[in-house]
Amino acid sequence: MVFSSLVFLCVFLPVTFLLSLVIPSTRGKNALLIVASVLFYAYGEPVYVLLMLASTAVNWLFGRALARWHRGCVLAVVVFVNLAFLGVFKYADMVVGTADALLGLDMDLPGLALPLGISFYTFQALSYVIDVWRGEASGKDPYSKMLLYISFFPQIIAGPIVKYHDIERQIDERQVSVEGVASGLRRFCYGLGKKVLVANTLASCADALYALDASELFAGSAWVAAVSYALQIYFDFSGYSDMAIGMGSMFGFHILENFDYPYSSTSLKEFWRRWHISLSTWFKEYLYIPLGGNRRGWARTVLNKVTVFLLCGLWHGANWTFVVWGAIQGAFSLLEEVVPLRRLPRVLGHAYLLLVTVLSFVVFRSDGLAQAGTVYAAMFTRFGAAPDQLVPLVGQLTPAFLLALVFGAVTCMPLRTAVSARAEGTRLVDVLEALSHAGALVVLVLSILSLASGAYNPFIYFRF
Repeated sequence: MVFSSLVFLCVFLPVTFLLSLVIPSTRGKNALLIVASVLFYAYGEPVYVLLMLASTAVNWLFGRALARWHRGCVLAVVVFVNLAFLGVFKYADMVVGTADALLGLDMDLPGLALPLGISFYTFQALSYVIDVWRGEASGKDPYSKMLLYISFFPQIIAGPIVKYHDIERQIDERQVSVEGVASGLRRFCYGLGKKVLVANTLASCADALYALDASELFAGSAWVAAVSYALQIYFDFSGYSDMAIGMGSMFGFHILENFDYPYSSTSLKEFWRRWHISLSTWFKEYLYIPLGGNRRGWARTVLNKVTVFLLCGLWHGANWTFVVWGAIQGAFSLLEEVVPLRRLPRVLGHAYLLLVTVLSFVVFRSDGLAQAGTVYAAMFTRFGAAPDQLVPLVGQLTPAFLLALVFGAVTCMPLRTAVSARAEGTRLVDVLEALSHAGALVVLVLSILSLASGAYNPFIYFRF
């Protein structure tokens, strides 16, 4: 993976970008991006690239059928086909394992490898066919357009989830500008730095502490593990989103934001408007509102919210830990409908949000519910520490980790936005702009050096 990362940074991306500048027509650029995207996916998934191509072809054909017949039964079939694709490859082991545990069966697990990005491109495919059924897309676009929409290499592996109606026109009509390329390259560099320099450093501590036996954990190590992972997943996933948005801008695409400083929220409702925005808006637009949203009474609203959060948790992974995480998110979201958190001082609302988020990410990170219970028990009951319990924690508190922890805690808040607002209308804006571009190059060099040294962890969302 280290080698492939360096090849991507130093060969694949530069060559693809330069070729796109040479090709004059949008149609030619699209053809180049299709070839590059299929090759990119095939490099990591030589066999499952066929599954991705099959999914694209099936949904394109169903889109044509929906454009002609426009019937709910056709939509129901294509939704079932997509969910069956996803279910077989992602959830077969979970279903069989659960049946074994509950019924005392002894069935072998299918053991199918999870295709990279299947959760993301399946949701994008569903967006396409639903948009056609709603009349928001014609369904008569050529297959090449559908293929580029699904396979576009900057975001196929881990999002953001791009809805068809947000990108349809850009595939045919877009402009590549010097400003767009410069801002896109800068965003890509900072996203790469988020992942390689911050998230990976935090991951080394979180992984080491989560790997400890129950007897080795105490409150200090458990809390450090929980906070480290909460910051790690933010910088890991928002870093990937920044890279995808930045690369999209370099090729003339405007991909919508996926994170908006979620840890600055004062409620879970606000948090989900800022965290993984493409997923939360997808569920809202294609599931919550069609189910009735909050328009059919309190009981139906509760049912709709619980359904969305449970499915959101299940979307993240084939493990009951993710379902429990979704249930926790849903429970606190419903609690906020009853408890007037808006009346709390902002600092208390912020503290509440951070506490709920950090604690819920414990079950999200854990290998199973038993491990989550062990970590929770350590966090709230084991306040004393024996010398042999301190050693693993102290060993992780390196200068690099402490720097990443402090930097992460500070920069996950909207300080940049505040500074930019203060500088607005002054000559300081130009200075900050120049410094940001220079800083991006420094971050790029440091990230490449870190990758070359072998310090690499796959993106967390690659396994979703």
